[in-house]
Amino acid sequence: MLDWALDRRAILKLGVVGAAAALVESIRARIAKAAAAPLPTDARERRLASLRQLTFGGQNAEAYFDWTGTRLIFQSTRPPFACDQIFTMRDTGSDLRRVSTGEGRTTCSFFFPDGKRFIYASTHLGGAACPTPPDRSRGYVWPIHPTYEIFSADLDGGHLTRLTDNEGYDAEGAVSPDGRRIVFTSLRDGDLDLYLMDADGANVRRLTDRPGYDGGPFFSWDGRFIVFRAARPETREELEEYRALLRQSLVRPQRLEIFVMKADGTGLAQVTRHGAASFAPFMHPNSQQIVFSSNLHDPTRRTFALWLVNVDGSGLERVTYADSFASFPMFSRDGTRLVFCSDRNRTAPRELNVFLADWTG
Repeated sequence: MLDWALDRRAILKLGVVGAAAALVESIRARIAKAAAAPLPTDARERRLASLRQLTFGGQNAEAYFDWTGTRLIFQSTRPPFACDQIFTMRDTGSDLRRVSTGEGRTTCSFFFPDGKRFIYASTHLGGAACPTPPDRSRGYVWPIHPTYEIFSADLDGGHLTRLTDNEGYDAEGAVSPDGRRIVFTSLRDGDLDLYLMDADGANVRRLTDRPGYDGGPFFSWDGRFIVFRAARPETREELEEYRALLRQSLVRPQRLEIFVMKADGTGLAQVTRHGAASFAPFMHPNSQQIVFSSNLHDPTRRTFALWLVNVDGSGLERVTYADSFASFPMFSRDGTRLVFCSDRNRTAPRELNVFLADWTG
């Protein structure tokens, strides 16, 4: 069986067409084998049952359910693309389809509730090539590409519609359960804050205004709340560093906390206070619990697990143990399943795949 990354000698021996065909057959065989039986879990992962791997190889992230729970939309870096493009697939991992343009870098896709359209952010208007990656020689940073804009499209990628038109970062969007609003992160007023807009991009209004990086917002399944993560500088030195990096279209995600507020931006409350990098929150359909990713358990801050917490910050519970990185969790609308991305069961460095589990308890 071929690994995802064919080595140079294999490509030369098989030829490009032959290597591509062998790669496809290898992936199909791995998918069929994985679908035959659930993967084992760590004994401490009592919340997870019937765990299944849906993707095999490459870097796959931010996989989110449609309203029926039968399809997923996600971003993936896989041949022949050098950076993330948007794909959809069934909840079995089958029927994989690319739905973005194939140009630029994409991120943060999300279905509309009718299942006919979706949103995502893309840099393709700034050029067909992938944006230049950031210089991390002086520490880990996230790029905030100013060419990101938010688009909507049909499920076949057609009828591409630009929703934001701003000389700065617009990304990290999610659609409300009624399909009428989109919450997103924007740099349009000089800081990385949360905004609401109508589904057609009209009527933009600002929700947060405190200095710092507010991002990764999602509506609760009942539409009453928005949960997000934020990096809020606490000292003058931290604020100066944040603003200096922002001028370079960069942020340093060393300390992120989870917040929740009402869908109109009122009633803001901080949920976590761990001083770690806690991000990718999503609210359980009961609107009383939040699942998120964090390195709070690791003194070196190098590994990430999924955690569960009550909206008031109590009842903190670790969910995953069998990976060095687990993130981007999302509950299905009925709360019976959890999709997330993880490096467990990887066959190559930096491989990240999509996993689906039944949720217990």
